[in-house]
Amino acid sequence: MTATGSETEPVAGSCRVRSVLNRIGDKWAIYVVDRLGAGPRRFSELNRGIDGITARMLTVTLRGLERDGIVTRTLHAAVPPRVDYQLTPLGETLLDPIGQLVAWADAHIAEIEAAQAGYDARSGPPPCPDEPACAEE
Repeated sequence: MTATGSETEPVAGSCRVRSVLNRIGDKWAIYVVDRLGAGPRRFSELNRGIDGITARMLTVTLRGLERDGIVTRTLHAAVPPRVDYQLTPLGETLLDPIGQLVAWADAHIAEIEAAQAGYDARSGPPPCPDEPACAEE
């Protein structure tokens, strides 16, 4: 099924498109691109500015975005070494779609929370991610 709701046969390259969408649709990638939209940032600035991301996950995300041509990494010869990350022109083309997605979420958060509350009332509370799931008997 496509984003417009029509069913289509898989097309050549759909696997490649899925791979790209997996990268840029990742929650951490969205935050990184959003933060870099304001200009170049050092690793530590990104790490502090993205709540909940670990240094390891930030490293993995930045490497993937760099590999895909969305972000550039610049090493400055200084003591201590300084590394800056910046959006490429390709990466900058993501700022509008991400901004629209964030604006949509902001505009509809009350509706989403009401739907979640209704679902939870019918189905019970969501499982706690820190507790192992109960085995069905």
